[in-house]
Amino acid sequence: MIVGLTCRVGRAVSGHIDMVHDLLQYGKSILFVGKPGVGKTTVLREIAHVLSDKFHKRVVIVDTSNEIAGDGNIPHVAIGGARMQVPEPSMQHKVMLEAVENHMPEVIIVDEIGTETEALACRSIAQRGVMLIATAHGQQLENIMKNRTLSDLIGGVETVTLGDEEAKTRKCQKTILERQAPPTFEFLIEMRHRHYWVTHQTEKSVDILLRGKSPQVEVRTRDDNLKVVIERSKAYDKCDA
Repeated sequence: MIVGLTCRVGRAVSGHIDMVHDLLQYGKSILFVGKPGVGKTTVLREIAHVLSDKFHKRVVIVDTSNEIAGDGNIPHVAIGGARMQVPEPSMQHKVMLEAVENHMPEVIIVDEIGTETEALACRSIAQRGVMLIATAHGQQLENIMKNRTLSDLIGGVETVTLGDEEAKTRKCQKTILERQAPPTFEFLIEMRHRHYWVTHQTEKSVDILLRGKSPQVEVRTRDDNLKVVIERSKAYDKCDA
């Protein structure tokens, strides 16, 4: 007996790309985090279209849940010339690696990285020089740092024991937390609201947060005329919730 039905309708909404257009030109990997319904998948859909049709990049979408390009073998026109991988829900990490090996993409787009194997697949892809655009579970950078499953996306966090002299030099405790490796994603964007995004340079922000301090971030918002306003070098702990 059916007791309920939930329908999620994906819509192609233009106008989000101007919030990150400058970052896309760098060719660096970007991770989007935010609560459900804030528009993460909508942003991925438009980024796929722009990178493929305007930047002329070879783009592959690993769309396991079929939320980016729709169900079926023919992708939605909203993603432009980007190609859609055949979905295999239980084997997303393998599909991601196969996309690199078989299609020689310049960009891979993945919605909802949620397992350790997928996080490791992202690292392998990034090490091959492929640009990654993805979303992950969590609302803020610190959620990813504390998530053992996903922390590899931001370089991983490990406990380090310092010698007496080193601890004295650093003026800290002997046991501290440090980043293990370079982050897979150079930029991490917290989508606090649809028109309020907090942009991190991942490596810098993680290191500063691990030292118990507040990093400087960029806050991207829209004014009353929907024009993008970028506030640079804002203290992270002063950002709107």
